[in-house]
Formats: sequence, C-alpha cells, structure tokens
Amino acid sequence: MGSVKVLITNEQHKVKIPTGLRLLIRRCCNAVLFVENFKEDSEVSVTFLDNESIRSLNKQYRNKDAATDVLSFPLGENGQYDKNHETGALMLGDIVISMERAYEQAEMYGHSLQREVAFLTVHSMLHLLGYDHENGGLEQVRMREKEELILSKLGLPRGASYVNEDDER
Repeated sequence: MGSVKVLITNEQHKVKIPTGLRLLIRRCCNAVLFVENFKEDSEVSVTFLDNESIRSLNKQYRNKDAATDVLSFPLGENGQYDKNHETGALMLGDIVISMERAYEQAEMYGHSLQREVAFLTVHSMLHLLGYDHENGGLEQVRMREKEELILSKLGLPRGASYVNEDDER
C-alpha cells in the first residue's frame, strides 16, 4: 500500500478541535485506502470550516443555498488522478468539513464528535475514490456498507462513543 499525505487546515473558530482529531482523520484516510487496496502514494486536503463558509461553497459548486456537513472535491475521474510532479503522489482531492455541523450532528445522533468527523472523512474519501450515493439504490447501499466496515475497523462502529461514564461524573 502506498502512503497518503493528509494536509489539514482549520479555517474556523467556532468549534475547538479536540486533541487527536487530526491523527484520527489521517487514520481514516489510510483505512479507506487500505480497504480499497489503493497502492499508489497519494495526497488529500482536509479543511475545517464553519456553517457559513461551507454554505457558500455548497451554493457556488452545487447550487444549494444551505449549510451541509461535508463536501468532497475529487481531482480524479474513473481512477485517473492528477499527479504532484514534485512528489509523484496522486492528488485525490479536497474534503471540506463543517465543524459546526459535525458538532450538531454528533449531539443529534448521540455519539462523539470524533466518531462524526471520522464518518464524514470516510464518507468523503469514498467520494474521492469514485463512490456515489446521490441516486440511491445499490450504489448507496454499497457505500454505506463500506463506510461502516471501515469505521468498525477503526474501532468506531455505529453506536460507539468515546465518552466514558466516569468522565461524566
């Protein structure tokens, strides 16, 4: 398996980035590429935004005037990717996560922020590799199954939480 360089940028100040979240995102990217048997060296960019900023991107690129949790901007098509001429790594694309929305959804679904960000990262990585769920059906089922498989391998199965009962006392 090739290595993946994950460039992470925080361009929001509404949600504190928990310790270890950047490492978790890198682990998620590696896990997706491992499960997909992706053998090339690659690069991925992950950017944290607030709801207002992701709403602007969603309107600009998808013509949807609403905040969303995550956006994926693949740099490849049909398994063909641009190459970074300095490193030789394949540039898979960009992932943009609304940390505000991730925090809201973690509370809504009753799991940790880490689990939510991991899910969003895995989901977007699969998009960068060509998976799609927009049309529903079998493609959506395959993508959801793959997401849960990868999250389980990372120790973050559905319903998992890093909140320890002793921490709440």
